[in-house]
Amino acid sequence: MKILRSQEGNITQEVENLKQGMSIFSDTVTEGMVAKTKEVFGKPLSPAESVRRVIKDVREKGDEALEYYSEKFEGVSLSAKDFRIEVSEIEGAYKKVSPEFISAIKNARENIRVFQEYIRVREPKPFYSNGARITVKYEAIENVGIYVPGGSASYPSTVLMNAIPARVAGVKKIVVVTPPGRNGTISPERLVACREANVDEVYMIGGVHSIAALTFGTKTIPKVDKIVGPGNVFVTLAKREVFGYVGIDMLAGPSEVLIIADETANHAYVAADMLSQAEHAPGISILVTNSGELANGVLKEIAGQIENLPRSDLIRESLDKFGFIVITRDLNEAIAISNTLAPEHLQVIVKNEEEVLSGLRHAGAIFAGPFTPVAVGDYVAGPSHVLPTGGTARFFSGLSVNDFLKRTSIISYSEEVLRSSANDIITIAESEGLQAHANSVRIRVDK
Repeated sequence: MKILRSQEGNITQEVENLKQGMSIFSDTVTEGMVAKTKEVFGKPLSPAESVRRVIKDVREKGDEALEYYSEKFEGVSLSAKDFRIEVSEIEGAYKKVSPEFISAIKNARENIRVFQEYIRVREPKPFYSNGARITVKYEAIENVGIYVPGGSASYPSTVLMNAIPARVAGVKKIVVVTPPGRNGTISPERLVACREANVDEVYMIGGVHSIAALTFGTKTIPKVDKIVGPGNVFVTLAKREVFGYVGIDMLAGPSEVLIIADETANHAYVAADMLSQAEHAPGISILVTNSGELANGVLKEIAGQIENLPRSDLIRESLDKFGFIVITRDLNEAIAISNTLAPEHLQVIVKNEEEVLSGLRHAGAIFAGPFTPVAVGDYVAGPSHVLPTGGTARFFSGLSVNDFLKRTSIISYSEEVLRSSANDIITIAESEGLQAHANSVRIRVDK
């Protein structure tokens, strides 16, 4: 884990390097990626090139391409008829999980539903201005696709955090795509979460090819209007590539936490929070503190706690590459660093909490106080855990019910109101050289 000290020099460049390293588009090419693309395509391709190739093939060949890439990238040989998970299999998943898990999922579902209903935007009363009437209506997006990662973890929480806001918005059809494990199945936890979130269809398919299928549709996979949900660098690049054909939520990179803590923070709590983020492997864990004593105590706690974690090797690797402790002169400097990095998750564990919170401007979600670990937001609090990463919290917000709504303005002018505005409209239209625009008004008022 790297330690930076602002007292030893100008930390601005180090912070800028750190910010660049947090980007989804930095250092994305590895030897393994190059070898895999050579195996699949016959020549080495960059991630962006391989993404475009897969999307093109799926668009042109449909299910045939999905079968091919499922075997190549997921290591599972499936025919198109096997992609969709039957209702009976989803129902059977309940027998493979504990009653405690089912109860926890139901409780989380309700917390998320209630919060999303609370923040759902409401249609305002009609707006009247000089006799004109303007109304605004919100309509839910009709069809939404949700990408739920597989890999070494199960991620039933990702189902809830994407599907429930969509359902609260009134989305008519929700489709989940999620990659199978090496055994050719989807974890029962994910399937239970799909049923509890009232997902309409579940398909056992992942990767770039699933994003392409949701975008353009195949004989088996339905086309959707918007795709949401986190994935690896290839999935993210695929979402960027298809944006415009469909809507997307955001371009999310590796998960990250920045913790602002002072001498009052519990060393064990801070260490546990950094380890939980590193567990994503990769996960970016940053502690910014004005206390050298805290920094040393957290390092000792990390060394002790990591020994008891089953993913300890992955966590160590993550901390070695993406773990940082920044020791600042004071908390004002800590706040400035946080605002520069605009982290996905921002924890604040300090004595003067309100003072620090008032200075923070950019974060996907803020977790205030010693008893609010990021895991609270990951699973049960209510706001979606789909959050902007890599500094994009400066201009993106976390996913919510309102991301599944479209706003339409309805403008209504009477003849009298049009006459009162005609000269202004005609003047501006003619200044732009758009005579037909001006005539469309003039023909109505020159009687």
